Amino acid sequence: MKKIRIGIVGGTGGIGRRFAGFFQDAGFPVRTAGRASAPDLPAMARESDILIVSVPIDATPDMIRRVGPHVRGDGLLMDLTSLKTEPVRAMLDATEAEVVGCHPLFGPDVPSIAGQNIVLCPGRGRKWLDWLAGLFRENSARVLETTPEHHDRMMAVVQGLTHLDTVVMGLTLREAGMDPEELERFSTPAFRARLKTIEKVFDGSPGLYAGIIMGNPAIPEMIRRFEKNLRDLKELVTRGDVEALRGQMMGQPPESSQGKSKAGK
Repeated sequence: MKKIRIGIVGGTGGIGRRFAGFFQDAGFPVRTAGRASAPDLPAMARESDILIVSVPIDATPDMIRRVGPHVRGDGLLMDLTSLKTEPVRAMLDATEAEVVGCHPLFGPDVPSIAGQNIVLCPGRGRKWLDWLAGLFRENSARVLETTPEHHDRMMAVVQGLTHLDTVVMGLTLREAGMDPEELERFSTPAFRARLKTIEKVFDGSPGLYAGIIMGNPAIPEMIRRFEKNLRDLKELVTRGDVEALRGQMMGQPPESSQGKSKAGK
């Protein structure tokens, strides 16, 4: 049986590099393209059994449109981005080949995919989808198959809400003019962990996190809920209503917790 040939556009950095290493370790020939090494992408697409797009979110649809038409009909076109609805739609429009949206729920520095979550979103066909799922499971990854739309709704919480909270905290600290050295002297382990996360988002890859927040169509609803709860919290803190806040944190409706607070006064 011939070796399955894999091409990764964006395979020299980030998660693309991690998956290039994974497939190479599994015994498959891998060809990569990056900013510093730009082979003939149409030829690379034609010569690959599986072509993977692993570029920044805002560049993904254009890259899919560029390489998709050159993927062979018996091949697979897939992506590794953290959003799935638009990339899967773009892949279906750009090629007649099989299509799978893939989101590895981990970063490029994990030593192994064992125990890690990988989401697969079927686009077209089952042959390559089943092959991928089997390969990942053989290497002890936890594979979840779902629709692109459901994936993005879940990511609005798992990634979007998390990064939104981090950005708000980082901007608040910046606006407050807090001295980092003094904060360090007063910090708890939990706060130091939060500061490291803020540093990673603001100083590491701000474009990546901005793309995750801005590109997910389910994020505006999460922001609306975030704003509502922040307004409610502000109101309770302003009037010093400890019992109402405690009640809400315990899952009691606001009216119930407010009523208890008034009854206890």
